[in-house]
Amino acid sequence: MDAFLCSHNGNPILNSPFFNSKTELTHLTSRTPAGCYSIRSLSIFSSMRLRSSKSVFGSNETLLNSTQIKKHDRVECNAANVSDHLVQANVIEEEATQSSEISPSFKVSAGQGFPLGVSETERGINFALFSQHASVVTLCLSISERKTLGEVDAEVVELPLDPSVNKTGDVWHICVEDLPRHSVLYGYRLDGPREWQQGHRFDSSIVLIDPYAKQVEGRRYFGDAGNKMSKFLGTYDFTSLPFDWGDNYLQPSIPEKDLVIYEMNVRAFTADESSGLDPDIRGSYLGVIEKIPHLLGLGINAVELLPVFEFDELELQRHPNPRDHMINTWGYSTINFFAPMSRYASAGVGPVAAQREFKQMVKALHASGIEVILDVVYNHTNEADDVIPYTTSFRGIDNKVYYMLDVNGQYLNFSGCGNTLNCNHPVVMELILDSLRHWVIEYHVDGFRFDLASVLCRGTDGSPLNAPPLIKAIAKDDILSKCKIIAEPWDCGGLYLVGSFPNWDRWAEWNGKYRDDVRRFIKGDSGMKGNFATRVAGSADLYKVNKRKPYHSVNFIIAHDGFTLHDLVSYNVKHNDANGEGGNDGCNDNFSWNCGYEGDTADTNIEALRSRQMKNFHLALMISQNDITWHEDNWYNFESRFLAFTLHDGKGEDIYLAFNAHDYFVKAILPSPPQKRRWLRVVDTNLASPDDFVPEGVPGIGALYDVAAFSSILLVAKPQV
Repeated sequence: MDAFLCSHNGNPILNSPFFNSKTELTHLTSRTPAGCYSIRSLSIFSSMRLRSSKSVFGSNETLLNSTQIKKHDRVECNAANVSDHLVQANVIEEEATQSSEISPSFKVSAGQGFPLGVSETERGINFALFSQHASVVTLCLSISERKTLGEVDAEVVELPLDPSVNKTGDVWHICVEDLPRHSVLYGYRLDGPREWQQGHRFDSSIVLIDPYAKQVEGRRYFGDAGNKMSKFLGTYDFTSLPFDWGDNYLQPSIPEKDLVIYEMNVRAFTADESSGLDPDIRGSYLGVIEKIPHLLGLGINAVELLPVFEFDELELQRHPNPRDHMINTWGYSTINFFAPMSRYASAGVGPVAAQREFKQMVKALHASGIEVILDVVYNHTNEADDVIPYTTSFRGIDNKVYYMLDVNGQYLNFSGCGNTLNCNHPVVMELILDSLRHWVIEYHVDGFRFDLASVLCRGTDGSPLNAPPLIKAIAKDDILSKCKIIAEPWDCGGLYLVGSFPNWDRWAEWNGKYRDDVRRFIKGDSGMKGNFATRVAGSADLYKVNKRKPYHSVNFIIAHDGFTLHDLVSYNVKHNDANGEGGNDGCNDNFSWNCGYEGDTADTNIEALRSRQMKNFHLALMISQNDITWHEDNWYNFESRFLAFTLHDGKGEDIYLAFNAHDYFVKAILPSPPQKRRWLRVVDTNLASPDDFVPEGVPGIGALYDVAAFSSILLVAKPQV
């Protein structure tokens, strides 16, 4: 039969905006009932660019373009075969890309605009994508046959969407019937205004990832240099059975006041052979499961996972730069907000298995009483800036909506990473809320730590907001309000909100003032005793407001940013030489002290002092509580660096603590223990291991205790024998 391309209402659309003057070898659709289009295995010239081409997923070339073709043929076609009524019969000769025929036959219909992303309907697989400013949207489909891991030999079909049929409001949509229910790669080409000064960054040569894709396919092995230029596309799976969480499954539901959080990176936690794990599961979600006994031994009850959303660990190696020798193992460079990092799955098994193994990890941690908190990055994406952009999704879909821009259409950079997500734009806000709910409902995570959360408190023009819509929506959401929600209350634009983060009495905060004041006191800075006392007692100056509680302060000494605990006692300044940043990265205000020598040393006295200091920091963090008796009459002495106090548990098992940041011994007068109890020494950081920490306690404590220089002690009141 003759092919006849028609719109939803049956009218010819050869004169549509999709028509361009250069004809090319493509596949037309034939008219079918109910306004559907049927993609036929025909090789006919068409303006609609519905084409099939060979592509190698993961190669250096851009997916779906003609550079994949090894040779060109001169193609002769009689235009009368298209339609005698539309085109006068003549012969068109043109050099065109040789295309292979599409094996399957698909019917497409208008589809529906909700939900965004890919969904399965009675009629087929529905695709829905938001873009307010695009004028041309093309759905790209690849029914892949994975012959070797890391490579896909695929037929690619491009389906242009007719805005008069496939668009509702600002949502483009199409339903494809008879499409496989799994193992289909998909993405979009978009075009629209090209005026950069107006904020647009459309580029129809790039196939883009659906922001609502629940699975992302790319290279299969972490750091695989042979596939460093791998492309990333969305995929889906409607065939797998629901994950079995178990009949007796319960989430730990630990009160916020009792949280002891262990920050960790999924890959780095077990990637080294010293983990003792099988190579196939090192650095994976399953690897975490194997180390749960270790986590329990640490005494923690929650893990805070560095970013586990899909990211490209080799993004720095895509172009020459001072850091092109590095691999991004932290993951603060999000490609997609719904898909788990597929290369954290075991043995290169891909995105579907990554979903399952992530759930296995969560289930196992919960069974051991450990909650799962995700470190999430909604302040920026991987797409960088206009200098060296890495366009994979949002920038090419609707840059003006997804990113904060100045009046000249240039990126505002409050993240320090080249771009800033436009978090309080209604569309972007809904994307973030949908993403968060997805991780709670689908993956059963217990909460979130929001990276550079002050960005989420800025309006679409970058100005700070007193009541940010997104922050309020999270605090009031029926699902998210029941989670742990923790802000890193600052950004790279100077919006420092520690103690004043908009909270609706729900948001907790990383307490940066706790970190800084404890560091300064322990290393012996003058005038810090009062601040140190305030911080270990719950930071009432910051959190005794409205219904906020001391547990809304997440206390910490060190984290992934800045110095490690060892660095904190070994260096006065940064020495970030190996990473190509020239020492310009990271904060300069680390409040560190090298204990007398910069860097590694063989001096045993310095090494002993550093060991004491690290134990002092750890003890201070572990005993920070809001029921305290102070043993102090020297608050206003600027040079005083000794502090002693007692923690009460209401049951008589009091804890006495003393911190000495002087460079000499201090003779501490001990308070009387509760009635019929005596003091036992549990911690003295001046002593060598194992005497520095004796859980059962050491008796023989008198009325005085000599607290050594730069050391701390912990005594527990135990019943008399």
